[in-house]
Amino acid sequence: MRAYRDPLALYEELKTAWSAQSSSVWTADMPAKGQCSVNALVVQDLFGGEILKTRTPGGMHFYNRVGNVRWDLTIGQFASPIPFEDLPATREDALADTSPAQYAALRERL
Repeated sequence: MRAYRDPLALYEELKTAWSAQSSSVWTADMPAKGQCSVNALVVQDLFGGEILKTRTPGGMHFYNRVGNVRWDLTIGQFASPIPFEDLPATREDALADTSPAQYAALRERL
């Protein structure tokens, strides 16, 4: 995985790295769909910080806080605003929502 200067620069690469291999519900018209947990892991790998989660009608949604800034690079999968509870999450929580193969697939595509 290459180095990125900030999460926004990473986001530009993620948009083309997300795939059916990194999410079982991925679609070409909604590439961020189902990528939240694997994405949160990769963001933490690159920038440190915390993994957070919030409840949504579809289940738990994972995102990051780097420094004092919330980064939700997969927010585009939602048709309407979601609440941010900023509940603490662990890498194990996020890994339980994805698979090692999906995590490896996203890392490799970056």
